[in-house]
Amino acid sequence: MPEIETERLLLRMFRPDDLNNLAGLFSDPEVMRYVGEGDTVNREETGKALQSIIKHWETHGFGRWAAVDRVTHEFVGFGGLRSLLGTPEVVYHFATAHWGKGLATELARASLRFGFEERSFDRVVAIAKPLNTASIHVMKKLGMHYQMHASYYGLEVIQYEIRREEFKPGNSVFRLRSEPPAVAGG
Repeated sequence: MPEIETERLLLRMFRPDDLNNLAGLFSDPEVMRYVGEGDTVNREETGKALQSIIKHWETHGFGRWAAVDRVTHEFVGFGGLRSLLGTPEVVYHFATAHWGKGLATELARASLRFGFEERSFDRVVAIAKPLNTASIHVMKKLGMHYQMHASYYGLEVIQYEIRREEFKPGNSVFRLRSEPPAVAGG
């Protein structure tokens, strides 16, 4: 499965031992404020979500990565692409300590580039609750444009989209790795 290096992040496949990291993220009320019904998620449900994230790659050939700081190797969040009723959707979630640093834009730009260049998607969407101005700001920075108000799974959202011919990767750092790096002495 592919991994991506950006300027500040390593986007790697989730592993079962990421449960504690993901549970920490899902238990933060601020992180979960605009996700689903806005409720935190217990460890058991987080385990199910982790298995679903891992399985999504097997089923669809694309998915969400764990986002790790390239210098400190700290888990800072996750994101990537998922299937929204058959349409690729870009998503991003970060620990509050890492908000406001441009990491969501960096991760999302790499995810779009992967989707358009490696998976040849014609279009990718993103959705957010109308009050989630930070997420909508990221969508606009990516060059996405408003498409419509929509309802998914009983939630009212705003949907943005971008087409392959509209996407501009800019000067983003993007290195695709199909295999994990070799470990010295191993």
